[in-house]
Amino acid sequence: QVQLVESGGGFVQTGGSLRLSCAASGLTFSGYAMGWFRQAPGKEREFVAGISWGGARTSSADSVKGRFTISRDNAKNTVYLQMNSLKPEDTAVYYCAAGTSYSQLTPRRIDYWGQGTPVTVSS
Repeated sequence: QVQLVESGGGFVQTGGSLRLSCAASGLTFSGYAMGWFRQAPGKEREFVAGISWGGARTSSADSVKGRFTISRDNAKNTVYLQMNSLKPEDTAVYYCAAGTSYSQLTPRRIDYWGQGTPVTVSS
């Protein structure tokens, strides 16, 4: 069965850093675009960052540009999200996702979801 397992979330102060990891199994990892989404309390799940199957192309939401970096290691079946200069507004549950289309990484086009890892940024 397909599994996406996130790790690396936790508590951090404003301005701190965290690195999230997502380990994939049960699928041909290199055949999927990967993304990170987040959902804050009372809000809809939103796109954070995406990366193409080979890692040559990346994209990110305006709210995190210059602070977050997505990367992947296909040999390890793992995608990462390096988060720097964290703000309280970044507090959310972060979800790893796999989809067939890099250009259309929206919730309705995602094939597989991880269980989520919470990130809390305190002031």
